[in-house]
Amino acid sequence: MKRALTLISALLISVNLQAQEAKPEDVKSPDAILAALYDVISGPAGEKRDWDRMKSLFIPEGKLIPTFKNQQGQVQYLHWTVQEYIDRAGASLERDGFFEVEISRKTEQYGTIMHAFSTYESRRKLSDENPFARGINSIQLLNDGKRWWIVSVFWMGETPEYKLPEKYLKN
Repeated sequence: MKRALTLISALLISVNLQAQEAKPEDVKSPDAILAALYDVISGPAGEKRDWDRMKSLFIPEGKLIPTFKNQQGQVQYLHWTVQEYIDRAGASLERDGFFEVEISRKTEQYGTIMHAFSTYESRRKLSDENPFARGINSIQLLNDGKRWWIVSVFWMGETPEYKLPEKYLKN
């Protein structure tokens, strides 16, 4: 009985990393997967994004979590699956144009997990002189021995109250 319960427990908590096939060059390293993430959401107005490529970067349960203050000044967050992010943000990225560029990164790694604090700038056109937004993406990564996966992207945009610290603007 104990053996059966152990087997059932293992099956219930084990997650099989079977997701859409990724381009090998997108997931071969932390640098590659982060470059692919920024690339897939970026593009000029009117250009379709490769949302299948985006899905292939994340574990099946991957999350995107923006945080912000509401009009009453309360800290809030949204908690999206990759598909919910595509459904809610995808159309505006394609319609208005959106280029997000990493300007600095700080990482910590232990074994198969890595955390990246990735400072970004956002523009509507790459040629825009100044970004309309800046902030930090807190990105959790997993290496399963075959490839890198994005587990979650949790981000906060820069505000007058929370200016980006100098240490996150330098590599």
